[in-house]
Amino acid sequence: MTGLAAYGLMKRELARSLDVSIRDTYSVAASTFSTNDLEDLVAAVSTYSALKRPEDQVFLLLGPKGEKLAGNVNAAPVEPGISTIPAAQLGMQDGDPVRVMAGSIGGNRLIVGQSYREIDRIEQIALMSFIWASVIIVATVILGGSVLARRTQQRLDSIEQTMVEVSAGNLLRRIPIRGNGDDIDVVSTHMNQALARLSGLVEGMRQVSADIAHDLKTPLNRLGLTIERSLQRLEKSKDVEDFMFDARDEIARINATFEALLRISQIEAGARKTRFKAVSLWDIMSSVAEIYTDVADDNLQTMKLARVDGDACIINGDRELLTQLFVNLVENAITHCPRDTTIILSLSHDADIYRASVSDNGSGIPEGERELVFRRLYRLDKSRTTPGSGLGLSLVKAIADLHAASIALEDNHPGLRVALNFPKA
Repeated sequence: MTGLAAYGLMKRELARSLDVSIRDTYSVAASTFSTNDLEDLVAAVSTYSALKRPEDQVFLLLGPKGEKLAGNVNAAPVEPGISTIPAAQLGMQDGDPVRVMAGSIGGNRLIVGQSYREIDRIEQIALMSFIWASVIIVATVILGGSVLARRTQQRLDSIEQTMVEVSAGNLLRRIPIRGNGDDIDVVSTHMNQALARLSGLVEGMRQVSADIAHDLKTPLNRLGLTIERSLQRLEKSKDVEDFMFDARDEIARINATFEALLRISQIEAGARKTRFKAVSLWDIMSSVAEIYTDVADDNLQTMKLARVDGDACIINGDRELLTQLFVNLVENAITHCPRDTTIILSLSHDADIYRASVSDNGSGIPEGERELVFRRLYRLDKSRTTPGSGLGLSLVKAIADLHAASIALEDNHPGLRVALNFPKA
């Protein structure tokens, strides 16, 4: 449509230019006539006629009686003003139509005209240019569209193949990313994140199933032995009260483990997000430090609280869960660090995040185990002789993830530093 509009505008402009040219030529020829002096006009028309072919430009001067005085065409009936006449009307056997201007000069009739041949030629060239340009553009669009469609289909096929493999059980499969930032890349990135999340959850379920079977086997065996010994004592009519208390404690520990697992699952499912509101990290950490300062003192340890400035560090979160997070970290430090250990809760902020940390100068965690301790039921004490279920840091990780906070275990030189970065509300 644009090409046709441009062609129409060009054709109209060429026609206007032709009329202007004819008027200018007529004016120049007419200017050679002065009163009672026809010779200069005749000479001018004769000169123009000798220089131009009638197929290109037409000049004709007729006397008062219609006789031909000068020109390169025969006499022809032409209306005054500008008009278009066929070439045969000017005595030419063939040729393009002629645009002419006729007027009276001193009783004589002057006709000046120009053939449409040159304009038709320009129009034909322009028209063919537009046609070829349109053909090239259409071909380019079709070719480019085909290439783009093929590449898009290939990428969609790779997404389909990935999802087929994932549905078949290969949860490590990921959609290839081109890195050009287009819509398919954006969607693929989000799908890969979802697949990574799914893979982590499934792996967590497998790991939890195995760990539950392993970790609960021992307390269940102890419970079974306790009940068996109680039955044996009952057969002998002996007191079994101590065994009943042991069984009750063992059942309580098993229930606590399952409750912790259920709590972690609920947090990971995001059910607690409905309770989110604006809370102050500083208030939460201050409360935890105040509660556990005496506990640390009784354990011959030191508890300190520090922040860089007076910012209250307001985030959007669940106060109860965040309190549980810092309680677990502080209890871990108190439980697993020796006497004379200094435990520090600190808080600072950058442009986009709040940095909270719980650090100590105790024995720390080996670097190779720092990621493993976030697994459910994973414990550094492989013999399970120390109290605990191995779910404390798993709960901390679940709460941090719920609040979109990153968590990392770092070397405190000596000791351990748990670093948490919370996004600002």
